[in-house]
Amino acid sequence: MDPATFMQKQSLPYQAKIRHAELRAREYYDRLNGAVYVSVGGLDSITLLTFLRETVAKDIPGVSVSSLEDKSIQAVHKDFDNFVSLKPLKSKVQVLREFGYPVVSKMKARKIEHLQKPDNPKQTFIHALMTGDMGEQGKFQHSDKIKLPDKWLRLFAGLYNDHRPDLECKVAPFKVSDRCCYWMKEQPCDLYAKGTGRKPYMGLMASEGGQRELGLMKNGCNYYGKTTTRSCPFAIFSRQDLLQLALDLKVQVPEIYGEIARDPDGTLETTRAQRTGCTMCGFGIHIEKRPHRFDRLREDNPKEWKFWMYDMGWGVVLDYIGVEWETPPIIQTELPFETAV
Repeated sequence: MDPATFMQKQSLPYQAKIRHAELRAREYYDRLNGAVYVSVGGLDSITLLTFLRETVAKDIPGVSVSSLEDKSIQAVHKDFDNFVSLKPLKSKVQVLREFGYPVVSKMKARKIEHLQKPDNPKQTFIHALMTGDMGEQGKFQHSDKIKLPDKWLRLFAGLYNDHRPDLECKVAPFKVSDRCCYWMKEQPCDLYAKGTGRKPYMGLMASEGGQRELGLMKNGCNYYGKTTTRSCPFAIFSRQDLLQLALDLKVQVPEIYGEIARDPDGTLETTRAQRTGCTMCGFGIHIEKRPHRFDRLREDNPKEWKFWMYDMGWGVVLDYIGVEWETPPIIQTELPFETAV
């Protein structure tokens, strides 16, 4: 699917998007003779599982590494029948200690990981990360997409400061990595898929941006590749579409999200967390307003918050990247929302 066609579908009316999602989901189910499952995490995929069981087949299994999720999400998972809970191949503690902390974004964390390797043999790539200059292999072109922003170079590129003598770059007192999802979510689900012959539905939406947007715009809702087969029926949805569908289906909303409500201009929002993930994930934390995800963890599970912040060093990480965490935020007592129905 070309980007123009995909963007055109994103502008369809809500009911047309619902019909489109149902058609793509049914098409995928029929092509795979029902050998499918839903990869379930937070509200988006909980809504997807509910939607598919109402529109495609009631016996589609849900599959999740539930132990990584917030306890309120785990509680919703337990209310589903035909639901498989997998175990991560490595624990959260193992991943942090072996590979490093998931901060900034997956793509940028991968780049930072290269910059933290002493005597990295990929010097052309290191130079591209530092300057954007591609060298001979890149036909001496410049790419701001490859270059890591100066903000992060200053914090993490100290080993290769000679590539950018105009910056004062530091060596961080901790490692950064994007490999947490691989060991804790992706591999367990891949092993489940190989063992059962089932292929996943996923609750991804291009409107979330980043790598998800690029992948969905390139490959469309349903993708049948040599190594990857997956369906994302909600690919063209906006956040508003997803929340409206959750309301229409009367989806059980985990407590971490609060309620689905309308703000004064009619926009649907969740009154607490907007997005969730693994309780120790730091991707995107630097752009969240307070109360951010770790503030909510402190409120919901002080013991776990203390463990991550102090025992496992997340406090040091957040201090280093400039995210406040130790002093509780001032929280508005009355939110300007109306409960949506």
